[in-house]
Amino acid sequence: MKIKAEELTRRFRVGSSEIVAVDRVNFEIDEPKFIAIVGRSGSGKSTLLNLIGLNDSPNFGKILIDDADTSLLSSSQRREIRLLRMGFVFQTFNLFPTLNALENVELPMALAGKPRDLQRKKATTLLEVVGLGNRLPHRPKQLSMGEMQRVAVARAMANNPEIIIADEPTGELDSGTAKEIITLLHDINKKDRKLVIMATHDERIIGIADAIYTIQDGRVRLD
Repeated sequence: MKIKAEELTRRFRVGSSEIVAVDRVNFEIDEPKFIAIVGRSGSGKSTLLNLIGLNDSPNFGKILIDDADTSLLSSSQRREIRLLRMGFVFQTFNLFPTLNALENVELPMALAGKPRDLQRKKATTLLEVVGLGNRLPHRPKQLSMGEMQRVAVARAMANNPEIIIADEPTGELDSGTAKEIITLLHDINKKDRKLVIMATHDERIIGIADAIYTIQDGRVRLD
């Protein structure tokens, strides 16, 4: 997947004030790299990821995927890209509390209309890959935070996406577990050849990222 941002800008109105969260950002990524986006809280990291992941739309500028202007796509076309070509990992895991680990991983495949037996087989394999083969029937409240994030990573991989977008995936984790999640995402990038874009405060990302983008006051620079 080739992703290109052209003068990408996102502004929010808060009362009588205007906040520029992403300000005329330009970049191009056309290889399955491990990309880190770093910056302070409120610098625009999450907003930028929401734009890249087509969960939000810019006020100005555009995101192109494989040279196609995503602003010209219908909502159903954008949804299809998110479902089939992208995987998402969030700081707060975003697991469904009434579903067990296996069912949470199966969900994206069910939404994509894949056969039930394939869903079960692949979800089981993915949970085994992330080290949770013995936790399939457990619901989120029965899992540690690190285990919940591993379920979230497995879910992100369910439809074999080309890109994993991870927004502060270690923010709720202790240092040791955070290192494990970073290693897991790095392995997905290198072994499975997935583009991984990760927003983080974790300085350990600096040593393993292929490229580091620093965002400050909505502006991005490549370090």
